[in-house]
Amino acid sequence: MTDEQKRIRGYLQAQAAKLSPAQIVDKVRAAMTELRAAAGAVPPARFTERPAPEEWSANEVMAHVVEAGRHFGGAVVRLLDGQPPGAPRDAPARDTTPRPLEAWWALLERDRAAVFARAIAADPGARLDATVEHAFFGPLNWRETLLFLRLHDLDHAGQMQKVAGALAGPR
Repeated sequence: MTDEQKRIRGYLQAQAAKLSPAQIVDKVRAAMTELRAAAGAVPPARFTERPAPEEWSANEVMAHVVEAGRHFGGAVVRLLDGQPPGAPRDAPARDTTPRPLEAWWALLERDRAAVFARAIAADPGARLDATVEHAFFGPLNWRETLLFLRLHDLDHAGQMQKVAGALAGPR
C-alpha cells in the first residue's frame, strides 16, 4: 500500500468511526450532488464521446460509478445482514449501454436509496468486524465502505469535469 493509499485508508477509518451512519450518508449525498453537476456540464449530444482514445466518455464514467456503487453498496447491505460481501464484478461485466445522464442518474439514485435506508436504520456498531476487500485500501467495514462511496464519487466528479471541459468546444 502506498503512502497515499494509507492516508486515504486512515481518513476512511477515522471519519467512519467518528460520524454516525446518517452523517456518512449526508456526505455521500453531497458528493453525489457534485458528481451530478459535473456530469450535467457534459454536452448531452457528446455524452458517449471519449475526449481522447485512452479516456472514458461520460457514459463510461457513469457506468463505472453505478457498477462500483452496486458492488460496494451491495456489500454494505450484505455485511449488515451477516452475509459475505460478495466478489467484485469484472470491468467487462459493466453495462455501458449508451444512456442519457438522467437514465444513469435514476439508476444511481435508486441503488443508493436502498443502501442509505439500510445504513441509517442499522445499529452503528453492528458487524464492524466483517469487511469488504478494496483493491487499494484493504479491508473496509460497512461504515468505511459507505464513506468510500463519497471519495469515489468525488474522484469521478473531477474526471467528469475534465470530460466536460474537453468536450465543451466544437468537434
